[in-house]
Amino acid sequence: MSDEKTTPPKRPTFTDREALLFHSQGRPGKLQIIPTKPMATQRDLSLAYSPGVAVPVLAIAEDASRAYDYTVKGNLVAVITNGTAIL
Repeated sequence: MSDEKTTPPKRPTFTDREALLFHSQGRPGKLQIIPTKPMATQRDLSLAYSPGVAVPVLAIAEDASRAYDYTVKGNLVAVITNGTAIL
């Protein structure tokens, strides 16, 4: 066991009031989901969903590493909460 004392983490440079104001202003929550591809026409929707989605699905079935090319898999981290637990 080490005799060295650990330094407590420094408090961020904002007040509790500022944090509450930040979280209460505007629309609740911090994220929104918006399209990353065009969704204006029937063709756009057909490419994004059925039948267009079948093509990358088949490519991923042949080579699972392609999931990083055709899906959000490599860019997604999520913490989903209803706000009742302290994370």
